[in-house]
Amino acid sequence: MNEIKKKKRQIPHTYVVVFTIILICAGLTWFVPGGEYVKESVTDANGVVSEQMAFHYVESQPQTWQVFGAMFKGFEKQAGIIVFIIMIGGAFWIMNSSKAIDVGIMSFLKRARKLERFKLIRVLGVDNIILSLVYIMFSTFGAVFGMSEETIAFIIILVQLAISMGYDSIVGVNIVFVAAALGFAGAILNPFTIGIAQGLADLPLFSGIEYRLFMWIFLTTVGLVWLLVYARKVKKNPKRSLVFEEDEYWRKRGETEGDGVEYHTPRAAWVSYFIILIGLIIFS
Repeated sequence: MNEIKKKKRQIPHTYVVVFTIILICAGLTWFVPGGEYVKESVTDANGVVSEQMAFHYVESQPQTWQVFGAMFKGFEKQAGIIVFIIMIGGAFWIMNSSKAIDVGIMSFLKRARKLERFKLIRVLGVDNIILSLVYIMFSTFGAVFGMSEETIAFIIILVQLAISMGYDSIVGVNIVFVAAALGFAGAILNPFTIGIAQGLADLPLFSGIEYRLFMWIFLTTVGLVWLLVYARKVKKNPKRSLVFEEDEYWRKRGETEGDGVEYHTPRAAWVSYFIILIGLIIFS
């Protein structure tokens, strides 16, 4: 009998998703009225002049062939971010090619496992503690200074860490990118959202922090609980991972090269290189 194999649903390519969104937005320009926000000087009863944002309808500009130039205009406007990602990717490629990241991860996990001699840590689980601490740290970064695209540099390392711990790449991305995104949404002191918005609205800077702090704790807690539940499920049965096949390369690499990686460059040199690299990422 011929075995009938069910076709596995595949996520469309990133370019397909982006271009589809562009087409939808271009189509909406034919139906949604045009409008813009402009600053206006307003004088109150006491004669105080202040700048306020006012909305005005403008003539609609339905898009047609301009759609095909949208991506290139986006590349031009976000050239700084693109160059940043290329440079960071190249820097981490050097570290990855030298096996420095592999050795660093294995060394970190070995030392972390030794903490299991303490009863409390053994009960909570070293892996759960590591995931929770990293998750909360990046959520804090997103909430305080708006970390967003900077997480790309850390994903390269923490995806490998997650797979080495017996999880999958979804867990690795979650503890960095998703955590920072939830922190960004909570935005305790985020200057890119709260600072700008309150400045435009003439509100005291970072006022209402109590509510945002509550929302940040709530969002981070919900996200962390989901992460730990999913991570436990994947570690118990790796085949339940949504990206089991895609992570096969990294699992085999960890099994074959984990303890046998030759380390020619002094550890101090790579640690110094890594610290300088992270410092440049944060500074930029």
